[in-house]
Amino acid sequence: MNAPHEPASRCPVPHGPAPALFSREFAADPYPAYAWLREHAPVHRAELPSGVSAWLVTRYADAREALADQRLSKNPGAHSERAHGKGKVGIPGERSAGLMTHLLNIDPPDHTRLRRLVSRAFTPRRVAAFAPRVQELADTLIDGFAERGSADLIHEFAFPLPIYAICDLLGVPAEDRDDFRGWAGMMLRHGGGPRGGVGRAVKRMRGYLAELIHRKRDDLGDDLISGLIRASDHGEHLSEAEAAAMAFILLFAGFETTVNLIGNGTYALLRHPAERRRLAAALAAGDDGLLESGVEELLRYDGPVELATWRFATEPLTLGGQRVAAGDPVLVVLAAADRDPEKFAAPDTLDLARQDNQHLGYGHGVHYCLGAPLARLEGQRALATLLRRLPDLRLAAEPDDLRWRGGLIMRGLRTLPVEFTPAPATAGRTP
Repeated sequence: MNAPHEPASRCPVPHGPAPALFSREFAADPYPAYAWLREHAPVHRAELPSGVSAWLVTRYADAREALADQRLSKNPGAHSERAHGKGKVGIPGERSAGLMTHLLNIDPPDHTRLRRLVSRAFTPRRVAAFAPRVQELADTLIDGFAERGSADLIHEFAFPLPIYAICDLLGVPAEDRDDFRGWAGMMLRHGGGPRGGVGRAVKRMRGYLAELIHRKRDDLGDDLISGLIRASDHGEHLSEAEAAAMAFILLFAGFETTVNLIGNGTYALLRHPAERRRLAAALAAGDDGLLESGVEELLRYDGPVELATWRFATEPLTLGGQRVAAGDPVLVVLAAADRDPEKFAAPDTLDLARQDNQHLGYGHGVHYCLGAPLARLEGQRALATLLRRLPDLRLAAEPDDLRWRGGLIMRGLRTLPVEFTPAPATAGRTP
């Protein structure tokens, strides 16, 4: 349990009228508003900042049901307002860049076919084999600021680690990785702001991926893009456009979720020092069990994905007592469902040893996050390395001064300034 002087971490259900959604204050702490919605309007029709109206699903039982309901399509073509909402659902710029045919936008059987091809890169054996490289990346990045005694953990650690890891996985040549980092940075900076920056980054990435696929045809390796090319060439019905879209979504969905897992997770540990000391003591004793359950709890408590990606009703249906019309968008609020007191005991308390923790942080059903094993590995190695190498890590800003990116799907800190006793660098190689 948390010490008395720590943040209470409670979200009592507010009384009165419905709370304002999608404001700066909401982005900083959405949990009281979600508690109100769970209690008073668990399936709630809301107008989003883009002007599109969607149903928000906030209770755990309804959320789990919706995530597995085959009547809720991932195809934006099922949107009843597709003329009005064109370009306002999904990832900015993906339509104009010809990157629509990826796992977040398609249903079975195409989804089943494409997922089967990519899942080979995320087997337990391949993910386990990647662990030394993730550890090397974590140590090398910390080396870049350890002797300074201060850092912005988002831009100097949480952001580059998954970028370099996904570049390794995809097979992006070392000389091109700074470009990838720049495009990803544009997406991160503009995720909750003007869509133009994201659209430009997506377009540039699409051009690069097409060119890289052509280059790799003459020099296939053991990377994921080479595997996609082999699948296409061996008659598994994978077009070049699908290969480019698949590589793109693995980068887009794979990096920001892990940025936020590391950033939100580190911030939660800094705000709950007793839990942090508990984890550090377990790691010092050689016990990784608390690290594994702890990352699952951080995913539940303040996870990287606030809302699951878009779904659209293909026929009229009833969800949480509300009648949803065909074509209506549905957004499952994972952050609200994972704090539902009907599912989780003391849901607003951070308990790294929580055992009954069937959170929805990476979804549920056929669209369960394909890269979850890799993201978990990166989160575990990142947090363990920070605690080991920077044992007196502390927040270098007032919590109220921190700013959160207000994007619709992801939720994460813009910066995380920290201080610590300067530490020596270790031997490492350039990411």
